[in-house]
Amino acid sequence: MATPPEQALERAAGRRLWQVAGLAALAGVAWVARDVPAALGGRLTGARAQRAARSPQFRDGTFHNRAGLRSTLSEPGPNLLRELIFGKQRRRPRTAVPLRRPDAAPAADERELNIVWYGHASALIEIEGHRVLIDPVWSDRCSPSAAVGPRRIHQPPVTLDELPPVDAILISHDHYDHLDMATVRELVRTQSAPFLVPLGVGAHLDRWAVPAERIIELDWSQGHRVGGLTITATAAQHFSGRGLRRDGTLWSSWVVAGAHRRVFYTGDSGYFDGYAEIGAEHGPFDATLVQIGAYDRAWPAIHMFPEEAVTAHLDLRGGLFVPVHWATFNLALHDWAEPVDRLWAEAKARDVSIAVPRPGERVVVDNPPPVDPWWQPIA
Repeated sequence: MATPPEQALERAAGRRLWQVAGLAALAGVAWVARDVPAALGGRLTGARAQRAARSPQFRDGTFHNRAGLRSTLSEPGPNLLRELIFGKQRRRPRTAVPLRRPDAAPAADERELNIVWYGHASALIEIEGHRVLIDPVWSDRCSPSAAVGPRRIHQPPVTLDELPPVDAILISHDHYDHLDMATVRELVRTQSAPFLVPLGVGAHLDRWAVPAERIIELDWSQGHRVGGLTITATAAQHFSGRGLRRDGTLWSSWVVAGAHRRVFYTGDSGYFDGYAEIGAEHGPFDATLVQIGAYDRAWPAIHMFPEEAVTAHLDLRGGLFVPVHWATFNLALHDWAEPVDRLWAEAKARDVSIAVPRPGERVVVDNPPPVDPWWQPIA
C-alpha cells in the first residue's frame, strides 16, 4: 500500500501527464489550424474598397444580386436537418470515378475550341490557340482547413505541374470550392498568367502573395484583353464569403470570346433573367459550362436545378452544353449522380446537345462524343 508521500508523488505525476497531454492536444489543434487564418483571405481596404463602393452592385457595405434578391442561404429547417442525418440518398459513388489524362492538344488554329473538365468547376478552355483555366481547386478539401471539410471524391486527373502554360486564370467567386489558397500559391509558382477575378477577390490574392500585376479585378460588364481574347465578367445570382462575413466580394459568370469562338461559364448561380440578356449581348456561344449540382429546395435562388440549367443554356443561345459543379465534392443532399441523370433527361426532352466527359477528358466542341453514361454503373 502506497504511503501518503508516495500517493502525493503519484498525484503530481498524474497531473504532469495530463498537462503534457493537454499541451500536446493544443499543439495538434494549432498545427491543424495553422493555415486557417491565411485561408480566410483578405478584406477590402484602401483603393480596392473605394473601387468596390463605386460598383452598382455595392451598397450598405456589401455586394448584392440584381432586383434585391437575397444573396445568402435560407435558414436550415427541421426537414433539411433530418435529411442530412437520416436521408437515404447515395451521396458518393460506389466505386472509383474513372479519370482520364488529356491527350496531347490538337494543333492550334483560329477555329480551335476544346474543353477539358478536371472535376467540380475546374476546367480548361482551349480557344483559338489560347488556354483559359477556370476555378482551379486541386486541394484534397474545399475548406480553410486541410483536416476538416468536404473531401474530394476523386483525385485531380493531372497535377498542377502537369498543366500546360495558360494565358488566363478565371475565378468566379471566393467560396472554397472555387478559390483555393494552396492551388493559387502553386499556380503563382508554376504559371505566369494573370488572375481575372470579380471585384474584391483581389484582397484574398494579395494576402496569398500573388503579384499585384497579375491581379485583374472586374465588375459586371467589364472586360479585359488577353492576347486575342476578350474576357468579360457578367452577372450571376449567388453570394460570397470565406468566414462569418458575407458578400464582401463580388461573384460573377464569365464570357471568353475570341475572334471566331465564344464560351460562357456560369460560375455558381441560381436561374435568373440575366441569362437571356447575356445571350443577347454576348452570344451565341459555341459552348456553355453550366453549374448543375449542389442544389436543394432550401437554397433555390443560388444554385440551379438541372432543368433550370438547360433553360439557362437555351437563354444564352448556347451550342454544346458541358455540365460542371458535380461529381467531385459532396456539397448537397441529392444522390451523387442525380444532377447528371436529370440533365441528360431534360436535354433529350428539349433537344439540347450535351457532352459529359470523365474528369480529365478533352471534349472537342465541334466533334463532341455521344453521351456515354459512365457514371451510372458506379452510382
